Amino acid sequence: MDYLTDLADSKEIDAYEQAMLGMINGQVDGDRFMATRLQMGIYGQRQEGVHMVRVKIPGGRLVRTQLEAIADVLENYAQHDKAHITTRQDIQLHYVPLRDTPAAMRRLLQGGLTTREACGNTIRNITACPLAGVCSREHTDVTHYLNATVRHFLRKPLNQLMPRKFKISYSGCESDCAQSMIHDLGIVAVKNQEGKFGFKIVIGGGLGHKPHEAIVVEPFIEEKDLFLVIEAALTVHNKYSDRAKRAKSRIKFLVDKFGEEGFIGKYQEELARIKEVLKNQPYPEGKWAAGRTDVEAPGQGAPRHIFEQKQPDLKVVPISVRLGQLSAVQLRGLAGLLKKHDFLEVRTTQDQNMMLVNVPQDLLSDIQLALAGLDLGLPRAGDNVVACPGTSTCRLGITSSPTVGGKLSGGKHDLRIRVSGCHNGCAQPEVGDIGIYGEGKRMHGKLVPHYQMYFGGDGMAGGGLAFKGPSVPTARIETAIDRVKTSFDADRAADESFFNWTRRKGTGYFSELVADLIEVSSEELASVARDHGHADDFKVLQLGGGECAGAKQVQIGTTFFDAANERNYRNALKFQRDFVESLKSAEAVIQMISQGVIQLAGGRKHETLAEQAMELAQIAPAHSALAKSISNFVRYFSWPDEGLNDQLLTEWYAEMDAWTNDAAKFCMEFDRQLDLEGALPQISGGAVLKHQTGNPASTV
Repeated sequence: MDYLTDLADSKEIDAYEQAMLGMINGQVDGDRFMATRLQMGIYGQRQEGVHMVRVKIPGGRLVRTQLEAIADVLENYAQHDKAHITTRQDIQLHYVPLRDTPAAMRRLLQGGLTTREACGNTIRNITACPLAGVCSREHTDVTHYLNATVRHFLRKPLNQLMPRKFKISYSGCESDCAQSMIHDLGIVAVKNQEGKFGFKIVIGGGLGHKPHEAIVVEPFIEEKDLFLVIEAALTVHNKYSDRAKRAKSRIKFLVDKFGEEGFIGKYQEELARIKEVLKNQPYPEGKWAAGRTDVEAPGQGAPRHIFEQKQPDLKVVPISVRLGQLSAVQLRGLAGLLKKHDFLEVRTTQDQNMMLVNVPQDLLSDIQLALAGLDLGLPRAGDNVVACPGTSTCRLGITSSPTVGGKLSGGKHDLRIRVSGCHNGCAQPEVGDIGIYGEGKRMHGKLVPHYQMYFGGDGMAGGGLAFKGPSVPTARIETAIDRVKTSFDADRAADESFFNWTRRKGTGYFSELVADLIEVSSEELASVARDHGHADDFKVLQLGGGECAGAKQVQIGTTFFDAANERNYRNALKFQRDFVESLKSAEAVIQMISQGVIQLAGGRKHETLAEQAMELAQIAPAHSALAKSISNFVRYFSWPDEGLNDQLLTEWYAEMDAWTNDAAKFCMEFDRQLDLEGALPQISGGAVLKHQTGNPASTV
């Protein structure tokens, strides 16, 4: 099994620390540093001076040394006693002083963990089916493809400065336990009508502001096209999503903007080019099987009971983690459990729980006893409750979601309760049986905390997003949920699911069910004026919004990263000896960078390179070599097609890459807080360095 224990980079942690010290000493603008901080997974809290460290756990898989590293960071650097499992299978550590974040990252690195691109406008942690590799229904172990995707796209120029974040999921069969419908890009292993194995691809899902189900863009692709399809989706996002109106810059808004047919057309345009450019790119190859359909699908999180694996005589043991909160003692206890029984891993799940796999039957009693000693155990009916941090730490939080989450139960039918502290929906309320998110509503001239209710969500195949119900004062939300549970118990048909029951009853039913709870007289106002766990009347703090959407992007930085991606295409086409198309990509690189440099220096926009060379010579006479080189490149780009060859392009591209680095140096001298390091070509002996694999498409 390929465990991702080598993703961190000590040099970038050193660079982060230097930027942090520069910000503390007043040499680096705080807003600029925010972008650096988020790229390294360090997120601001509503409390001044402390931060959340988000640890990437691809597919939720954790080995013993990683559990120990997280426990050490929690004990030594966090001013808090709990680690938090998220619905994206990450682990978050809160209340870490900014000055301690580099040391925390270095300890995580020692354990084989990274925080890189866990926040910011990047590909976030990639989630997967909870039972990947052990489920009888699966066609393939998607962990193999997930790990390859992480390695391929981490630090890739294409996704360093995207308009907004990008979330990907992998499901191992048509049941789609990883909930592709709510992701920017969902990948589902399928068997088509011809009996071939491959993937279905959906794009444009999302929750939060304007929930949106993903649309099918590829009913079936072969595994050789997987990376190409992902790259095409990212390219569409980069090219067309709104970088100015950040609240509407997720890819789901492009589906609405262009319409389904128009969006698929844009995607297919990019895919056609990428297929041609990267046709020789290596791709992951897995093992496939039909999978069984006569066994239950485990669901969006860990199974709710001990579960039979496809491997004979081995079991899955789910671990209920209350609201996803783990102490250092529990983390170390789990690490000790892995060591004692020679288990390779424990997994985090999208329902904020954990699970052990490959447990022999004769160890079940010992494992349960050991878990009980850690104040952990198997799930129990009613405890399927997920809550985000809400106002405990989050700058966007409106209500105290963990406090109310701790009071709620799914009852004897084990309904899935999802509690978010604001409409951004980190607890995924729109795919819970009952989902709620916090909001403020004015009543009788006073702001009163409320929970907006959702009913009947299911992110798996055959399901759908929950429908919106009434908004109920937070003081009465427990009563409202109890009424829904009681009504379901009394009214459901035999074995009727909550999903089907809600659709049979309809939206109006739920409004009538809690109508008296919605109404608040002036005399009752005092009884609903406070949020759970608060002694003071409710108010919404203005903390400047969430950081990911607000991080300052410098246009020249985006330009250099876009150019770096195009340079990868240039090199790949040259490697294929498609010299004409390669030179066109080279021209696009120079065009992008020269126009970006001119705009940074205050010059005017021009369409042709010749005009750009003249403009640059006028506005930056001290750097005349930059303009002269552009004039030389113009001659190269008009070279007769039949005269192009590998040696000639090698020489020209070496010149262009040296010019790119000189242009970057000019920009970084112009703006001394600018960091373009990850977007620049590596020069050695006048030639571009190749990636260790020798694949020119991997060259930056």
